[in-house]
Amino acid sequence: MSLHRHNPAELAPPSGFSHAVTATGTRFVFLAGQTALDSEGAVVGDTLAEQFTTALANLLTALRHAGGTPADLARVTVYTTDVDEYRTHAQELGRIWGRLAGRDYPAMAVIGVVRLWDEQARVELDGFAVLDEPAHA
Repeated sequence: MSLHRHNPAELAPPSGFSHAVTATGTRFVFLAGQTALDSEGAVVGDTLAEQFTTALANLLTALRHAGGTPADLARVTVYTTDVDEYRTHAQELGRIWGRLAGRDYPAMAVIGVVRLWDEQARVELDGFAVLDEPAHA
C-alpha cells in the first residue's frame, strides 16, 4: 500500500490535513462515523477535546480491527456542532491527533452540522483507508 500526500506550494500551507492524497492498494476500509460513545453506548466527555479524543480512538479501533493503522488513512471527515469552538481548540485537537494517529495527516474536512445522532455528541469522525494486505478472518 502506498499513500502519497500532495501539498502544492501554490496552495496555502496545510495545518492538520493534506490537500490531496493518492492511494494505491488492494483493499479499501470504509469507516463509519464515530462519536464519543463508550462500550455501553453512552456519550462520554463534556468538552470538545474529550469527545474528540474518544471519537478518534473509536475510529482507530475500528480501523485496527479491519487490519489497518493510522498511516493507512486516506480521508477523514470531521463533523462538529460548533465550528467556532473547533477552530478555537484546533491546536489542542491537533496534539490529540498526533498522540493517537501520528503526524501523517490524511485529506480532511471539517463540516458544521446542526446536531449529530446522539444529541449530546459534539463531534463525529468518519473516513476511509487503503490497505495492501489481504483481509484477516
